[in-house]
Amino acid sequence: MSSVLFDRINRILRINRIAFALGFWFCATAVSAALNISNAYYSPRNKERSVRKETQLIILHTTEAPSKSALPKLRDMGECHYCLDEAGRVYRIIDSRRVAFHSGRSMWNGKSDVDNFSVGIEVCGYHNKPLSPTQMRALAELIGELRRMYKIPDYNVLAHSHVAYGIPNKWQTKNHRGRKRCGMLFAMPSIRAQLGLKLRPLKDPDVAAKRLVIGDPELAQVLYGALSAFQLGAAAPQAQVPLPPPPPPKPTGPYATIGVNGTARDIVGVAVWSPSVFYIYPDGKYKSGDQITAEEVLKLPYGTKVLQGYAIGGPVLASSPPSAICGNRWRASTTFYLISGTLTPGDKVDDKKIPAGTMLFFKKN
Repeated sequence: MSSVLFDRINRILRINRIAFALGFWFCATAVSAALNISNAYYSPRNKERSVRKETQLIILHTTEAPSKSALPKLRDMGECHYCLDEAGRVYRIIDSRRVAFHSGRSMWNGKSDVDNFSVGIEVCGYHNKPLSPTQMRALAELIGELRRMYKIPDYNVLAHSHVAYGIPNKWQTKNHRGRKRCGMLFAMPSIRAQLGLKLRPLKDPDVAAKRLVIGDPELAQVLYGALSAFQLGAAAPQAQVPLPPPPPPKPTGPYATIGVNGTARDIVGVAVWSPSVFYIYPDGKYKSGDQITAEEVLKLPYGTKVLQGYAIGGPVLASSPPSAICGNRWRASTTFYLISGTLTPGDKVDDKKIPAGTMLFFKKN
């Protein structure tokens, strides 16, 4: 581990221990009040979410943003079950029995899509800064309630950074652990002790089974302690992943691509559900923003094309040629014909070979 990261973590832990001790001293004689959970940010996405078949893990996250911006986003997208603000207030976002989309691309002990068997808690704070004593007390109580409810052992209370993984990219040649440092301090024994957790995982089961390699050795050391020779040998040659990662490149043409240019949110922002946004899937199917659910937005496959500010017309027929559908825009480079699942620009299309039934997308006025 680099000396800078090591010193930073030690400083965080010292501050956190002192703050927690002071907070405990002030309330040592007080009886713990029942956990008061607010529904002020209860997500409208609840009705869309399926009930989980099993609950094996509790995943702890840090929002990396203050509550004033984090809570509305979590509510709108249904991205966790509970959120704790800076004052330790607990908000219910998604019903704890239902699936919340909090872990993204994830794996634990060979099982992918951790959202399907976990409860997610977001804490308004940062992965490299201490929580307040109030937050620690509230989080400990919430974790305790959930552990009792779902009979979860303390070593199955994990940080997001434990379960997140990345796919091959320009820095890594294999699927790798280290996509997120989110919540990494929840892996530290001293902080886990404050949360009532005596045990923690001592190794990464997916690295040990060679399903993944280590993409961030410093993070691995925070999560599990000193790296074993085996783990170091399993690390990818390009193990030093730049942190934070560079932003997704901006699209160079009239459309963007999921994965290449980021997520739908990265590309179109709050317009993800706009009727003038179209998602053209890799298999050639398509949906407009007002036809797609929140779950589908979060799970759009890599390679999906995104058109913003467009209208759809068609189908092209002998009685309804392209010029009748969109006027003189039928030849524009920003007009696209969906032919055999591929978007072909208007200035490249052979108007004599446009199949009957072809749909086209053109810029709105």
